[in-house]
Amino acid sequence: QVPLLESGGGLVQAGGSLRLSCAASGRTFSSYVMGWFRQAPGKEREFVAAISRSGTSTYYADSVKGRFTISRDNAKFTVYLQMNSLKPEDTAVYYCAAGQSYELGFRLGRDINYWGQGTQVTVSS
Repeated sequence: QVPLLESGGGLVQAGGSLRLSCAASGRTFSSYVMGWFRQAPGKEREFVAAISRSGTSTYYADSVKGRFTISRDNAKFTVYLQMNSLKPEDTAVYYCAAGQSYELGFRLGRDINYWGQGTQVTVSS
């Protein structure tokens, strides 16, 4: 198993930055594609970013491209989401996710093996 625990959320002003972390407890962490999703109040959960097992390939939603950076440290069983130039519309609960492969199912949040419990990010205007 790869139970996931997010941290790093909080309240920040528009234009500010936050770094989310997601720590996995399982030693099979490096065998999973990792990703971040978010869910704003009254909206469906949406894909934010994903990273390949080795960390060499990254994928982003258009809404965050150029502002957010996903990375991973397989030695520390941790994936990160650096969020810069935050906007009020980035306000959401952010979830870490682990899956077997990055395909359409992963991006749609369907082919996910494990979800974290979520961390709240609030961006004030």
